[in-house]
Amino acid sequence: MHKLSLWHTHPIRGPLCIAVALACTCVLAAPKIESPADARYKQERAVCLSDRSHQDRTTCLREADAAHAEARRGGLDVDSAPYADNARRRCDPLPDAQRQACQARMQGQGSISGSATTGGILRELSTPQTDPLPSPR
Repeated sequence: MHKLSLWHTHPIRGPLCIAVALACTCVLAAPKIESPADARYKQERAVCLSDRSHQDRTTCLREADAAHAEARRGGLDVDSAPYADNARRRCDPLPDAQRQACQARMQGQGSISGSATTGGILRELSTPQTDPLPSPR
């Protein structure tokens, strides 16, 4: 008696199974895209482990873990858009010429020194100005 397998009775199953197996392999092998919260967590953890934080290592790691957990729940905004908006709004009350220089500094032009942990960040931007020529007499 001749026995037929399912592969022979349904000719589409073989190629279909192979296609599904390849798709699963590709999905599993694809690199994971890192979320902004995960990227921020890695940065904060690296700072903690390098002892560049103003906190002791245990406290720093605990804070980084807590912030990461909160960000994954959607409780923290890790996007830099609010910071950029805040930087722009700082310049709004200034007169026009000063506002333009302020906005240039907030966008990273010029030099930056100091840090928040040392008491402040100093942003400097030098712009050459030419004096108008005196009127002939």
